[in-house]
This record gives sequence, structure tokens and C-alpha cells, in this order.
Amino acid sequence: MRDLPIDRIDQETDLGGFRRGTWWSVTATTGIFLVFVAGAWIMDPGVAPWARAAGAVALTVTGLAGMVLLSRRMEPGPAVRLPVLWTAAGGAGAAVLGALMLARGDDGRWSLPAALVVSIVAAFLRPVPRWALIIATAAAAAAVGAVSGAPLPGAALLPPCVVLVTAWATLGMLWGWDVAKRLNDVRRLAAELAVKEERLRFAADLHDIQGHHLQVIALKSELAARLAGTDPARAAAEMDEVRRLAVDALTDTRAVVQGYRRTTLDAEIANATGVLAAAGIDARMSVEPADAARLAGPSRHLLGLVMREATTNVLRHSRARHAEVDYRVTGDLARLRVANDGAVAAPGPEAGSGLRTLAERLASAGGELTWEHDDDRFAVVARLPAATAEAR
Repeated sequence: MRDLPIDRIDQETDLGGFRRGTWWSVTATTGIFLVFVAGAWIMDPGVAPWARAAGAVALTVTGLAGMVLLSRRMEPGPAVRLPVLWTAAGGAGAAVLGALMLARGDDGRWSLPAALVVSIVAAFLRPVPRWALIIATAAAAAAVGAVSGAPLPGAALLPPCVVLVTAWATLGMLWGWDVAKRLNDVRRLAAELAVKEERLRFAADLHDIQGHHLQVIALKSELAARLAGTDPARAAAEMDEVRRLAVDALTDTRAVVQGYRRTTLDAEIANATGVLAAAGIDARMSVEPADAARLAGPSRHLLGLVMREATTNVLRHSRARHAEVDYRVTGDLARLRVANDGAVAAPGPEAGSGLRTLAERLASAGGELTWEHDDDRFAVVARLPAATAEAR
């Protein structure tokens, strides 16, 4: 019977111990009361042997059905349906046991078996039908008690009180399990989102590295091909630079995979100066080294990525003759602006892996990344808090 082995620790979640403890708490609490009340009645010498045997069987069936229903209710996966056969077995056992106790003139304890089964069944339902079932059971218990012939008003008041108290205690313990399960699901979801976010970050870094290096390699290879016939020495020098860039790209890719690479603004500005000059673009740099030193490592990394992406876009998406790089720190705000002429078109929706991704990363760090296209001029502006960058 697969429903009974509750001692099996769930491998899918770290709530196995809590689940097992909650199950035993609910089972022990309800079982003790059920055995204490019904067992005392069964052991009464005044009970006929046939009634005693029938009561023992009904008590066993009720207890077993309650254990199985609790086990199914506390499955760690998605919500399961109410087991119909076990519900019917538990309800029949509780009805027989309660009827036998009521026939002996019990003053209200006869409602406990039905109250236990109803409480567990109600735990499978949504809040509105759950409490509708409990209230209906309490009303029915009061009506049966009133017409049972037992002294009033206790016969009509005690059974519904037993139903309500039993439901409150049982659902309260199961509510604690539900809350812990939902919190664990949220924690697991947060971990999955963190993994996906890291994958997106890795993809963005890989795009930045490969796109930048391959663009420069393509540019220098084209230049070497043009110089091969007229200036072989210059062409050989350019191809040697291509080889060096390929080695750098391979090294950077390996570093990204290992998680060690950190781009800095200083290195990317220096690299952009040489690359743009090699492409025949007049690049004017307005950078104060002291301003760059004021930034913390995370900020230098983010602005370095912006500098790299902007340089790649100048080479890939424009016929620029002039470019300007302006970086300064004013107060607690660092500002990097990269502008160029010869812009063919502004970035479209496909720029999601470039500027738009960087805009999201800067926004998460408390900054912003904007770009504008005016005639043949294109400018990228990044702003990032300088004083609080390390804390962010």
C-alpha cells in the first residue's frame, strides 16, 4: 500500500523532516483522542460482544483511512485529489462507530470519529467549501444530538463543539505545513531564477567579448587583405595583430567561463583608442585618470562593458570618421558618453543582447543607459552612482 510509508524522506525537497514531524503530530493527536474515546467505549463491560467487535473494526478502518488521507494531503508535490475510496471507507467507519456509541447513550463523544474524518477531508478543499462542510457537519451533529433522546441542552451543544474544535486543531497543524511548503517553493523558485539570471549574464558577457573581438579581427583582416599587394610588411603586421586578438579572445572566453574576468573602464578606453585609430577613426578622449580611480570595481566593470559595446557598435553599425569619448565624475555621479558620426541607423529591437541588456544591468545597479540618434550622429550615455556603487 503506497500511501502509508510516510517515513520515506522526500528527496525532492528539504522539508522531509518537517513533513514527517507534522504528519506524526497530527496522526498522534487525532489517534490518541480517537482511541481514548472510542477505545474506552469498546472496553466497557456493558457493551455487547458483537457491538464491541463491530466497534473495533470500525475504529481500525477509521484510523487507517485517516492515516492514508493525511499522507496524501501532505504530498510534497502539487495538490492531489481527494482519494474517494479511502474517504468513503473513513466515512463509513466513523458513521458505524458513532452510531454504536450513540446507541449506548453517549453524551456527545460519538461525534469525534466523524469530526476527525471531516476535518481531514476538509483540508483537501478550498476555504469556502471547506468551512461550508465543517459548519454543515456541526449543524448535523447538533440535530442528531437533539433527537437522540440524551439530556438537553448538552446533547445538542457538545457534538457541534467537538466538530469545530477538532477541525480547528487539525487544520491549524496542516496550515503550518502548507505555509512551510509554500515558502520552500518560493525559495526554490528564487534559486531557479538566480540560475537563469546568471545564464543571461554569462550570455551577455560572452556576446560582448566575442562580438568585440570578432569585429576587430574582421576589420584588421580586411585591412591586411588590401595591403597584401602594396605593403606586405604592413599586411604581415596587421595579421600578427589579428593573431594576437584571436589569442586574447580565446583567453577572455575561457576567463568568462571560469568566472574570473572583470572588465575595467580604464582598459576598455585604452583598447578603444587603439582599435578606433586602426580603423581610421579620429577618436578624441576626454578622461581624467583620477575620476576613473574613484569608482569601485563593480562600477568600473559595468562602464567598461558599456565602453566595449559602444566601440563595437561604432565599428559595426557606422561609417564613422570621428568619435568622442567623455568620462567624468561629478559629485556622486559617474557619466560616460560615447558619440560618433556616420551613424547608419539607430539600434532596433534586435539590440536586446547589446545596449538593452546593458541598460537593464545598469538599472539594477541604480544607474541608467540611454542612447540617441540624430541625423548621422549617434551617442550612448551611461550614468552610474559613484559613491554607492560598491555597496550596490
